[in-house]
Amino acid sequence: MTLARTIGFIASLAVAILFIFLWHLVTLYKLVPPVFLPPPMKTYDALVQGLASGPLLKASLATLQRMLLGWLLACVAGVGIGALVGTSPVLMRYLGPTLEAFRPIPASALIPVLIAIVGLSEGMILSVIAFGALWPMLLATIHGLQSVEPLLYDVAGALRMNMATIISKIGLPSAVPDILAAMRLSLTIALILATVCEMLSGNTGLGQWLLYSARQFSSANLFAGILILGVFGYLTNALMTVAERHLLRWKSPHEANRAGIA
Repeated sequence: MTLARTIGFIASLAVAILFIFLWHLVTLYKLVPPVFLPPPMKTYDALVQGLASGPLLKASLATLQRMLLGWLLACVAGVGIGALVGTSPVLMRYLGPTLEAFRPIPASALIPVLIAIVGLSEGMILSVIAFGALWPMLLATIHGLQSVEPLLYDVAGALRMNMATIISKIGLPSAVPDILAAMRLSLTIALILATVCEMLSGNTGLGQWLLYSARQFSSANLFAGILILGVFGYLTNALMTVAERHLLRWKSPHEANRAGIA
């Protein structure tokens, strides 16, 4: 670990400790009623007890599973469709307007429609997650492929490469930085949508845990669930950062620094 990273880690840890200390002071002097904001130690106790007894652990794993599965579906669809559209002017001309029409639709707006079609099921939740997480990767893939130097496509045509080879050997490698950045964003979207769908469907998960805790005025359990969501967000972002460093190790140091992955 370099000196700059060590200093950055210590600084970020100090900010987290300061945040917890301020949280403790607010609860100590009851600036916010305890029914709405529990002390840090009470939240920690609820977190440990919930994970040890099982319900919170079960809810956390259910949310994590839905988030990752919906995200993977979005990855396959987004990169696959984006690769075809980004390398085909004909498909772009015919599908572009349709994609632009669907893109602004909030994923949450589809929830009532999907409930009417498939009910309050896992299929509904995964469909909403996949739809919401799809667009960053789809648009990033299209943009990345269209940003490839046109001369490379001309050379590929002269070498009589088929479309699959052009996409796999020229298009996607050039679009990898854009796709990885979109994957990071899509993970956050997937976590948000998984939580919202669990609240609405009543399926086991952190969304249901948060809703039930709020209705019971159990602020400690509520904040324990929120902390786990924060941990999920932090860990998935850290894993994507590691993946970017590995997959983009061919980039020059200057470009890597600009991308924020050095």
